[in-house]
Amino acid sequence: MKRRNFLTLGAGAAASAALAACGTSGPAGGGGTAKAGEASYWFLSGPPGESVRTGAVERFNKANPNSPIKPTAFQNDAYKDKLKTALGAGQPPTIIWGWGGGGLKSYVDGGQVEDLTDWFGQNAAVKDRLFPASFGPATINGKIYAMPAETVQPIVLFYNKQVFADNNLTPPQSWGEIMDLVPKFNAKGIAPFSLGGQSRWTNMMWLEFLFDRIGGPSVFGDVFEGKANAWSNPLAIDALTKIQDLIKADGFVKGFSSITADSNADQALLYKGKAAMMLHGSWSYGIIQAQGGSFIKDGKLGYMNFPGVDGGKGDPNDTVGNAGQYLSISSKASAEQKDIAKKFFTSLLDDTEQSDWIKTGGVPIIKGADAKLASSPDADFLKFVYGVASNAKVFAQSWDQALSPTAAETLLSNISKLFTQSIGPQQFADNMNAVIGK
Repeated sequence: MKRRNFLTLGAGAAASAALAACGTSGPAGGGGTAKAGEASYWFLSGPPGESVRTGAVERFNKANPNSPIKPTAFQNDAYKDKLKTALGAGQPPTIIWGWGGGGLKSYVDGGQVEDLTDWFGQNAAVKDRLFPASFGPATINGKIYAMPAETVQPIVLFYNKQVFADNNLTPPQSWGEIMDLVPKFNAKGIAPFSLGGQSRWTNMMWLEFLFDRIGGPSVFGDVFEGKANAWSNPLAIDALTKIQDLIKADGFVKGFSSITADSNADQALLYKGKAAMMLHGSWSYGIIQAQGGSFIKDGKLGYMNFPGVDGGKGDPNDTVGNAGQYLSISSKASAEQKDIAKKFFTSLLDDTEQSDWIKTGGVPIIKGADAKLASSPDADFLKFVYGVASNAKVFAQSWDQALSPTAAETLLSNISKLFTQSIGPQQFADNMNAVIGK
């Protein structure tokens, strides 16, 4: 399985919990050309998402036999290559599955997807069912170009309750308390934080929260909007400095830069009591459930939203991660195909689809979905995820998806250097300023 476009997970079948936006397993589909009177829909293959997406199409086609949708599932990398080629040739599918953000912006800049702003204005009932914050990655230059869909996956601060209890300590409620805990855990021979730093994107999550908690969403927002020298914002430099303060204080497990997230060794450090805390995606719950024995069943896993920074401008209720998955409509589609796609959008996340996502361990992007979570054996965690997502005024998209592929790779490379302290905050900012808008 892969998170977004590059995170490989190896937790097995049970680790599909909270991985609804992911998937690379399964046979690649072939062909996506729709016949007259039908629309085409391309999406990712593999469990747990493929069967849920296919089920939604099958129900729609049964209810609309004269205007069906032809689905085609692709493995992750094949999907991206196939879609890029199809868009370049002017022969994309009617409905394009994606991650929003930087990829969507490239479609918008190329005139390749429909502006759905007016449609949402005319279909307020559809828009009002969705978490308001989910529209961030779907919105480019103030206009909506995609339908938020499927599930939410915020980044979560996990902690080992047993480790805290054994050492008479309490989970941090501020950045200051995080820094205060570091020497206390180190003195006990326990790593304050687990981190699979070799994977780079795991480090990125720390910066995403620090930028937000210190300066609010506008700091990275300026980067996304292409504002010159946005990375040199004093609030950004403050965030970059704080993360290096944590690194210098031995806030992360020794050797973190050689630990990969793919191995799930970072998760193991937490549930084995070798690390007190871990900042990771909500999908980690499924991994720990699959590989951590009775750790969750015994009530030892704690979780919370990332705390605020003293004096910071950000709202501690806001979050970062995957605010949803996103469906766009090709501007090259016929009027009939566009109508079919829009009708399909109104059918998404009905009661059956919501239940299907919940069975995979996902939290549907629908307001009120929390009422359906009670029957899940993981209800407490799923309700927590729902609360984070529904209460966030801003659900910021993961930076590597918000930015263009070129800028994202430069970002990940420089984050790695920042965490190994081979560059400082200002050098990081200078390097990133050079790729703003690219």
